[in-house]
Amino acid sequence: MTDRFRLDGQTAVVTGGGGGIGSAGAEALAQAGADVVLVARNRDKLEASAVAVRAQGVKAWVVEADVTDKASVAAAAGRIAGEAGKVDILFNNAGITSPKTMFDLDADEFARIMNVNVTGAFICSQAFAPGMIERKHGRIINMGSILSARGMASRTAYCASKAGVANLGAAMAFELGPHGVTVNTLAATVIVTDLNRELVRTQPALYNGVVARTPMGRLSQLDDLTGALVFLASDAARFITGQTLFVDGGYTAG
Repeated sequence: MTDRFRLDGQTAVVTGGGGGIGSAGAEALAQAGADVVLVARNRDKLEASAVAVRAQGVKAWVVEADVTDKASVAAAAGRIAGEAGKVDILFNNAGITSPKTMFDLDADEFARIMNVNVTGAFICSQAFAPGMIERKHGRIINMGSILSARGMASRTAYCASKAGVANLGAAMAFELGPHGVTVNTLAATVIVTDLNRELVRTQPALYNGVVARTPMGRLSQLDDLTGALVFLASDAARFITGQTLFVDGGYTAG
């Protein structure tokens, strides 16, 4: 049974691979046996993540690319095809946020958040899905949020983007399912990472409110999420697609 959760012989692409979730996700996929391609704009952070991946006894590649730039992603996909060969798993993890209300957020910043979080996942899926279709096998996993299904003050653009990511995944599931490719969204509660660490410190009332609403009584840790990621990437989840899996300690139960 445990073999169904193994990823030996597979290659995973992780966008936002130098950040907290990306790095932890890449390491978890590597622990399950997958070789990993780490993609982001900051090479130094990618190299640090690659060290942790290689420590699991698998291969790691570092590829600099901007997920919002179709030409940049296409160039990265070409390089990955040449160096790593096939791509079995795509973890669309690259994302940004903003702590602003709808009145403080200007249109340019709103568009930037939507562009990275939603358009980035779309562009990367366009780049890597054709190879999955050709092989009749693939896993695309988008990084969502509890805000894929809920609203929150001071997260106007982020809420919109994460709802978009989840529905993008559901739509792609219909198009890619006949070809043996699954598409799902991981919807995590607040995980303290480099992306939001300062916000957690400066907005205690907001984050204490999340904890108060959560039956498990705490914010999430990175390893709360990575098991679900490996599951969705594995053969154990081969008949699960178009779903949003909430890893939130029960936050969305009520």
